[in-house]
Amino acid sequence: MNDATSNHDFPIHGEVAPGFERVRDVFAANFTQDIEVGAGFCAYSGDTLVVDLWGGFTDRECKTPWQRDTLINVYSTTKGIASLAFAQVVEAGLLDYDAPVSDIWPEFRAAANGLTIGQFLSHQSGVPGTRAKLEVKDLYDFAGMCERLAAEEPFWEPGTAAGYHAINWGFLAGELVRRVSGEMIGEWLRKRCAEPLAADFHIGLPASEHHRVASVIGPNHARIQPDMAALMALKMPELYPVALQNPTVRPFKDVGSAEWRQADIAAANGHGTAQSVARLYRGALSGELFNADTCAKLKQLEVGDNEDLVLGRPMRRGRGVIINTEQGYGPSPVAFGHAGAGGSVGFADPASGLSVGYVMNQMQPGIETDTRGKRLIDALYSCLE
Repeated sequence: MNDATSNHDFPIHGEVAPGFERVRDVFAANFTQDIEVGAGFCAYSGDTLVVDLWGGFTDRECKTPWQRDTLINVYSTTKGIASLAFAQVVEAGLLDYDAPVSDIWPEFRAAANGLTIGQFLSHQSGVPGTRAKLEVKDLYDFAGMCERLAAEEPFWEPGTAAGYHAINWGFLAGELVRRVSGEMIGEWLRKRCAEPLAADFHIGLPASEHHRVASVIGPNHARIQPDMAALMALKMPELYPVALQNPTVRPFKDVGSAEWRQADIAAANGHGTAQSVARLYRGALSGELFNADTCAKLKQLEVGDNEDLVLGRPMRRGRGVIINTEQGYGPSPVAFGHAGAGGSVGFADPASGLSVGYVMNQMQPGIETDTRGKRLIDALYSCLE
């Protein structure tokens, strides 16, 4: 047990539309019956806001209440949001999902065989990491990281399989956008996605906003710990440490630093609120961000139910977004979005018209499938029945 949180009441704020009260109940239970410390959950049904909840605390000591505008690093949920910005670049005619990467980035060694941009974005480049040892500070050098990745020999034949590019995806997607637009992907997102939709989401957070950021709490500090013997028995694929542990990014010391917050790492360092994530996915469904044809291209299946070479399990992928796999985004097979390390998630479901965002600061330990976010999503869909 973590004594800092075990003796606290967790304040809950916000509103739910009539008929969606069960979501509030589950949101509150995540604090009292699970490991939640601070969190937000937001959902739109079409253009109607049906759930807007936030609560708990921004810090492990439970001293500072979570506010509606509290920001938190959402790890790989960032990839889904960045993919929406990338789709705008495609709609503007600056990039084509079916074009060869080498047309834009000829120096990228792994693209020499005709690898398409769509394959690139769906983790098929063969470069999920580097053989050389990296330090976290290397991630803050965008140009340097792009040079490293461009020179890397692929770990498998590009375009023949997929393996999760946990951190590197941000440099690959970001460099393509930079080369054709002259802008970093975080800048494009800010000017053409976030600001027009009043979505408080940032890739590259200005120092003036750092005071609003909650502390990420590592899974080792969760007040309920997993069965460590079961975790130790898990066998990770050979490429897992290449993609996810080189370098190891520490939740508090690294993710809590000004350097991390201000960097442009479109795979992992997006900062936002639950409302901002849901609004951006709502924009994808409503046509505010791009037209229906572009949305269809974004979620076109590039990778099916084949095993991911890094994660060791199937992951259906579109062009930067995950296509609903194992009902992680509810029952709809056409829902698309992305989840992040520790539990955050954002997605849109064209079938139901739902757009959803969930953010939190206590990272999930273990491998349990019944996570806080999943329970909220299941509760949300139950309210539609």
